[in-house]
Amino acid sequence: MSTHRFILEPYKGVSTRHTCPNCHRKRCFSKYIDTEKQIQFPDYVGRCDHEQKCGYHFTPREYFEQNPSEKEKLSEDNFRSYMPVNAPQPKATSYIDLEIINQSLRGYPSNKLFQFLSTQFGDAETLKLMEKYKVGTSRHWDGATVFWQMDYQNRARTGKIMLYNPETGKRVKEPYNHVTWVHSVLHKGDYNLKQCFFGEHLIPEDKSRPVALVESEKTAIIASYYLPQFLWIASGGKNGCFNANSLSVLAGRSVVLFPDLGATDYWRSKIGLMKSYGIDVQLFDYLEAKATESERKEGYDIADYLLKMRPDEAVLQQMVKRNPNLKTLIETFDLRLVSIQRGIPQPKVSPPKKRGFRL
Repeated sequence: MSTHRFILEPYKGVSTRHTCPNCHRKRCFSKYIDTEKQIQFPDYVGRCDHEQKCGYHFTPREYFEQNPSEKEKLSEDNFRSYMPVNAPQPKATSYIDLEIINQSLRGYPSNKLFQFLSTQFGDAETLKLMEKYKVGTSRHWDGATVFWQMDYQNRARTGKIMLYNPETGKRVKEPYNHVTWVHSVLHKGDYNLKQCFFGEHLIPEDKSRPVALVESEKTAIIASYYLPQFLWIASGGKNGCFNANSLSVLAGRSVVLFPDLGATDYWRSKIGLMKSYGIDVQLFDYLEAKATESERKEGYDIADYLLKMRPDEAVLQQMVKRNPNLKTLIETFDLRLVSIQRGIPQPKVSPPKKRGFRL
């Protein structure tokens, strides 16, 4: 007889098997239950029966790690014995050594994205943004940018390396798409990657502001400068992070989705999933409804609209003047108009001895 407190719900008919939050197959998901009936786990805490094709397994231990207030209700013995007998142990998440990250947080004068953003915001403000989001520099390509995925416990899941045109701020896609991953560059073949949101490390530090979710890491950085009323994070792609392992960190938060043009319907389809995790979700789709054909072809996101503004003018006021469609954003979310003084001479960033860690 099992002495474990937290076990997978025993099979007692189809009502005890549920839809998997990851692969969305029906009647294949077993939830964890508390045999002492004191802890009520969210619906995403459980295991999918399709171990090969899906492999989803969100354990009570992971839940308690992300919800320390719930863990405090347990004795140490109970916490150690959370697993059912003979349950397969999930493979541990891999992380990048913090020394590698720290070595990359330099060399900004040679960083192509830093060069572009400095033309918009000045060196000092751009440096603040890079440091806030822990954006690094890589010499895998000369002047490449590393977007570190730092999770809610400040552990680096991985880093995305991308190269930008310093004049336009656009990604370099010719003669090939310049994007790769740190764990691939470091040849970590057995790396067990579990991605998280870009900017996730900021979530536990700021519990007051609503969270704004965009696709691009660059967009999150730019939007955080123009619209500081939100805490901006990025999914890293159209399909990125829409799973229970990632979304659980947003439980109990107010989240506004700002999809790229063309991705609105897909992101709208994820609202029900997000609400099932206790997330208060809104979708800003006004840009999708009003975008021009040219803007759709270019795949605009909110950063493209924001960057059309002159840097020495008040932010939201000029955004409305230049893009009347964005007035709805202000009215919908009751944003307080802010003016940010610019045009003041910015201190230069002193070139460090190294130009960035060689990834």
